[in-house]
Amino acid sequence: MEFKPLSDSFFQQPTITLARALLGKLLVKETELGTVSGWIVETEAYIGPEDRAAHGFENRRTKRTEVMFGPPGYAYTYVMHTHCLINVVSGEIGSPEAVLIRALEPCGGIDLMYQRRGKGKKELELTNGPGKLTKSLGIVKEDYGRAMFEYPLFIAEGKEIGSILVGPRIGIHNSGEAVHYPWRFWVQDNRFVSK
Repeated sequence: MEFKPLSDSFFQQPTITLARALLGKLLVKETELGTVSGWIVETEAYIGPEDRAAHGFENRRTKRTEVMFGPPGYAYTYVMHTHCLINVVSGEIGSPEAVLIRALEPCGGIDLMYQRRGKGKKELELTNGPGKLTKSLGIVKEDYGRAMFEYPLFIAEGKEIGSILVGPRIGIHNSGEAVHYPWRFWVQDNRFVSK
């Protein structure tokens, strides 16, 4: 199947709107071993300057967060514990905002996902978390700064989804009032949602 990246204009919407709009879209990574893809079923929005849970809180600008201060539609990858996570940069230039991709429903290259994650894994375990999905797709820290509207790491048109549920984000315990912000979005009843 041939997938085409969405245009850069798709990413030019407010962060919360983008976090919802990404649901159902297809995340694709082409590598030497093959192409792997999955439908996005869970996202979290991070709105830098005022969001205590965001890496760009109070406009903190470091080598790691630099890409978030640029235009939307670029990959913000970083390693947390031992897992690489992927975010889509969002918001205005100069405002460090991003959307974390938390879970995917596998679409293409499933054999390659098993190779990367381990033959003994259940299909459900391939992409039902932010670190699992990057491993399955072969997304690495070096993908930092890639345009997600160009090959080899991109977002393509997806499929229709049902209802979207909204709730607080996961794993941000020491974030004050930001713990309660309803900035996590997921496809209702999708079994690949992380929690």
